[in-house]
Amino acid sequence: MERILDGDQRREALLLELSKSSRPVSGTELARRMGVSRQVIVQDVALLRATSRNILSTNKGYILFEPRLELESCRKTLCVRHTTEQVLDEFYTVVDLGGKILDVVVEHDLYGQIAVDLIIASRQDAEEFFRKMQGSRVKPLKELTEDIHYHTVVARDGSAMEQIEKALLQKGYLVLASDS
Repeated sequence: MERILDGDQRREALLLELSKSSRPVSGTELARRMGVSRQVIVQDVALLRATSRNILSTNKGYILFEPRLELESCRKTLCVRHTTEQVLDEFYTVVDLGGKILDVVVEHDLYGQIAVDLIIASRQDAEEFFRKMQGSRVKPLKELTEDIHYHTVVARDGSAMEQIEKALLQKGYLVLASDS
């Protein structure tokens, strides 16, 4: 793509690039496509987010999140607790039953709520995240809160969500209100 000098045009082109991709696109790749620095992309994304654009920043790059109606028919925040070694099993449990994990949230005593977009929609996404987590010296957010954390989960309908909750409960991952 040729260099776009006008910021508004570049941001429109950035939205177009993200809308054409079903997977996250790294800031470095977007910068290459736009002919600008990665920092310019970071600034453009911040400006777009300020205008209520659904651009999520994941560990794999940026993705334009446009909820599909069939997945959005049931959305729930689930409180879970498990070991770091059980993260992959938790993700598999949700995606194998047709769910998608949008984020991870912890309630920190000092900093308040800390939320990070995940977008785990498949076993491949789960495995990629787990590999990165294992290869990093950084601890998962859940370790800040004695492993208790929240996920926003979407499923095609209430029945699928019930199956996800039941499976997480059977594995001992789901924290019920009286357990916390």
